[in-house]
Amino acid sequence: MRSIPGWQVAFLCGIFSWIILSSVLNVSRKLRSMTQPSICRLVNSGTGTILQVQKYQHGWLDAFFSGLSCVVSVPFYTAFLPLLFWSGHCKLARQMTLLMAFCDYLGNCIKDVISAPRPNSPPVRRITATKDEMENAMEYGLPSSHTLNTVCLFGFLLHYVISYTKSNDLSVQFLGFAMVGLFVGLIGLGRIYLGMHSLIDIIGGLALGLTVLAFWLTVHEYIDNFIISGQNVTSFWAVLSLLLLFAYPTPEIPTPSFEYHTAFNGVALGIVTGIQQTYNQFHHENVPRIFTPQLTVLAFVGRMLVGIPTILLVKFCSKALAKWSLPIAANTLGIPIRSTSYIPALSASSTGKKSDETRQMGYFHKLLFFSHETSFDVDTGIRLLQYAGLAWSVVELVPSVFSYLSL
Repeated sequence: MRSIPGWQVAFLCGIFSWIILSSVLNVSRKLRSMTQPSICRLVNSGTGTILQVQKYQHGWLDAFFSGLSCVVSVPFYTAFLPLLFWSGHCKLARQMTLLMAFCDYLGNCIKDVISAPRPNSPPVRRITATKDEMENAMEYGLPSSHTLNTVCLFGFLLHYVISYTKSNDLSVQFLGFAMVGLFVGLIGLGRIYLGMHSLIDIIGGLALGLTVLAFWLTVHEYIDNFIISGQNVTSFWAVLSLLLLFAYPTPEIPTPSFEYHTAFNGVALGIVTGIQQTYNQFHHENVPRIFTPQLTVLAFVGRMLVGIPTILLVKFCSKALAKWSLPIAANTLGIPIRSTSYIPALSASSTGKKSDETRQMGYFHKLLFFSHETSFDVDTGIRLLQYAGLAWSVVELVPSVFSYLSL
C-alpha cells in the first residue's frame, strides 16, 4: 500500500484549519467591514467616468462590446476547452482549465468577501444582452472577472504559443504582447461601457490577474507533473474540492458566484481524475494534433459531432444520478439537507422540518462541518458531480469513443 505524501496531509489540514478558524472568528465579516466602505466610495466616485464613456453610446458599440464580453465569459470557455482537448493540445487545455478554475475561485472569493456593489443603475446605463450577463449583474463588482480571466488565460496562451513555437524573434513576441494588451484593454473598456463595472473593478481585476498569471507561470509545471504522475492524485483532489466548498466565504447577500465556483470546481475534479487515469493513452505529448496528417480538419469535425452530444448526455445522466444518490447518502449519514431548485420535494419540505432536522443532526455533521446552517443545500453537491461527470467524459470517455471509431 502506497503511503500518502506528507505535504498532501499538511495542505488539506491547513485548509480544514482555516475553515474552522474563519468560521469561529468571522473573518469574512471583519474583512468586509474594513474594506467595503472605501471600495463603495471609489465605486460611487467612478460613476462620472462611466457616464463620460457612455456618452459615446451607439448601437454597434453595444453589440461589439456585448459580443466581446461573451467571448471571454465562463460559458464560452466551458464550450471552448473540450475542443482544445480534442484538438490534441492536451497540456494547454488542462492548464487553462485549472487556471480558469483557480481564477474563478479566487476572484469570486474576493467579490463575496468585500461585497462591493456594481455601479448604480440609473444613472448608469447597464446593458445585459444575454442571460449570462443578467446573472453576472447579480454578482458583486470587485474585481472584474472578465478582466481577471482575460489577463490570465490570454497571457498564459501567449506564453504557450511562444514556448511551443520556440520563437526567439523579439518583434513577434512584442506583437503578441501588444495584441494581448489591446484585447485586455478592450475588455476593460467594454465592461465600463456596458455599465457592468466601475474603474476600480477593472483595476482590481487587472492587478489580480497579473499577480495570478505570474504565480501560475511559476507553478504550472509542478502542478502538471503532479496530475500526470503524482501519488494519490484522485483522492487528494476529491478531498480538496470538498474542502474548497466549505472554505468559500459567505457574502453579504447570496449571489450566483458560489454556483459558478462549484461548477468549475467540479470541472477541475473531473479533468484531473480523467487525465490521471488516461494520460498515457490519450493525453501524452505525442498525440495527433489538428492541422496535421494524423488529425485533419475533417476528422476534427467528426470528433465534435460525436463528442459534443456525448458530453451533454453524460452531463444529463450525472445530474440525474446525483439527484437520486446524494439525498440517500445524506440521510444515511444523518446530514439534514434542503434543495433550492433541483429537488422540489426537498424545497417544499425544508421549511416545515427544521426542528426534525435539528433533532436528527448526526455527529458527522456536528464535528465535520462547523457550520451555522441548520441544513445543507444538496444542489451544491449535485452541481459539483454534474460538472465533474461532464469534464471526466471530455478527457476519458469521449477519447475512448474516438479511439474506437478511429477518429
